[in-house]
Amino acid sequence: MTDMLIKNGTIVDGTGAAAYKADVRIHNGTIAEIAPDLAPNGERVFDATGCQVTPGFIESHTHYDGTMWWQNDLDPLPGYGATTLIMGNCGFSPAPLHKYMPAQREMIGIFSFFEDIPEGPFMANLPWDWNLWSEYRASTERSVKVPLNYAAYVGHIAIRLAAMGVEAWDREATPAEIARMAELLDDALAAGALGMSDNMHDHDGQNRPVPSLKANDAEFTALFDVMGRYPGCCYQVIVDTFMRMTGPANLERLSHLLAGRDIKVQIAGAIPTLEFQKGILPAMQESVRKMREAGVDVWPGYAHVSPTSTLSLIKSLIFAQSNDYVWHEVVLEDDHHKKAALLADPEWRARARESWDTQAWDHSPLKNPQELFLIDSENGTGPLDITLKEYADSLGLHRSDAMADWILKNGTGSTVHMAPFPKDEELTLELMRDPRTVGNISDAGAHLQMLCGGGENALLFTQYVHEGQLTIEEAVHIMTGKLAQHFNLTDRGEIVVGKRGDIAVFNLDEVQRRAMEKVFDVPDGRGGLTWRFTRKAMPTRLTMVNGVPTFENGAYTGATPGEFLSPANENLSLAIAAE
Repeated sequence: MTDMLIKNGTIVDGTGAAAYKADVRIHNGTIAEIAPDLAPNGERVFDATGCQVTPGFIESHTHYDGTMWWQNDLDPLPGYGATTLIMGNCGFSPAPLHKYMPAQREMIGIFSFFEDIPEGPFMANLPWDWNLWSEYRASTERSVKVPLNYAAYVGHIAIRLAAMGVEAWDREATPAEIARMAELLDDALAAGALGMSDNMHDHDGQNRPVPSLKANDAEFTALFDVMGRYPGCCYQVIVDTFMRMTGPANLERLSHLLAGRDIKVQIAGAIPTLEFQKGILPAMQESVRKMREAGVDVWPGYAHVSPTSTLSLIKSLIFAQSNDYVWHEVVLEDDHHKKAALLADPEWRARARESWDTQAWDHSPLKNPQELFLIDSENGTGPLDITLKEYADSLGLHRSDAMADWILKNGTGSTVHMAPFPKDEELTLELMRDPRTVGNISDAGAHLQMLCGGGENALLFTQYVHEGQLTIEEAVHIMTGKLAQHFNLTDRGEIVVGKRGDIAVFNLDEVQRRAMEKVFDVPDGRGGLTWRFTRKAMPTRLTMVNGVPTFENGAYTGATPGEFLSPANENLSLAIAAE
């Protein structure tokens, strides 16, 4: 721990209150004093002249559950002022686990497919020395040292697979299995899980609904009964506003299941902001309004960055989630020679054209070649910096054939990039200002070949503050105090005496949302490396976690002071056990 006196800065305290000039003293990892013109008391002095001094930023929706075991620098988050990350989202978590390997491998495969992370590192780098979530937490705390604090949900999908085995894919649970799920959830919440995460959205690479979509109301009721005994926990769920557009029906069901319950609920996608989602927006807004009127503490989750899609043949769920399982066949091939052989095969090409024309969702990248950009060639052959539509038209080819040709010429490690989906900025700002929403959602730690999340918080400054759409106080509050309140992490998120020394110091004029860069540092599980996209630091002048600098002088310091955090009810299990 580094005792530090941060002098001459402008404090933006995370509450949304007006910024003010003052110094901040950090002692034993905690904010000890805030006042103008503090005198040094033997600690190190950091000059923050011209800088904002803010709480460290909370990454509210990540998938570092596996990645943190092999990429323990969490690049690029320290350089973007991030000090806490939330994982275990979308029903995906590494625990609990069924005692038999086939069911364990199902959970690994689900995580790997939906988060675009190779299975190899999961198998090689995680010890899998747990069955219960409480055992997973203990193993993580023993083995993983990272520069950010982290907190985690327990996933409904993991709970279901642990209780039912591989049959969780296929059927409703029996009463005995539901009782076992309740026990597994109780173990996780007692051990400090944030709550339970869930998934009403996804289908896998074989077009199977994820196991949580097989849960009946009796299963949900039993799980919510357990959550009701832990008043500091949250329920996080993703609903479908991207593929089959079942979001309105999802919200109607949740409204019925959650009525009368004192459970904080975060619904990713509850208020969709993209233009192609406009058709379902009114129904979803009405459902959220009714839920709030009925007393349900619902917090819509949203992203301030429009989703982008990178079409990679190495690891990508984009084809499957576009409802095209023919191109997904190429992704599933491990050998690059076999990938190339498929791309060149006339029979496969005919099936691929038919799939793009008749199966792919109209809003998917595959139906919008004018929005797909050829910019990342493995060998430089090109052409580059043109759209797939321009390339296909120049050759007189179907867009599927044109992409296959371009990848064959440029190498199967090349990627095709989609422009961001058009987004309703007015609605996004409305969500930012709603006191009960969860922002700064990304997916950092997942989709490694798409650049999801890491560094997207900078856009709040480079776009929204710079263009006058938000004040800096609002932007900081969105990423700090508001999120700490939602997750019941009561000892952080604000520059207040007694709170933890999670601090970001930056000069607003220096902040940049950097371009993506390709780095080859992801283990492939076979002794080699594959690649991911990252970006250079924002940068902060200083990032501190628990009073320890993790980023300074333009670089990651190498420090790993991060701790496994629990919500405000982490000790409630003692009271429950005593009842």
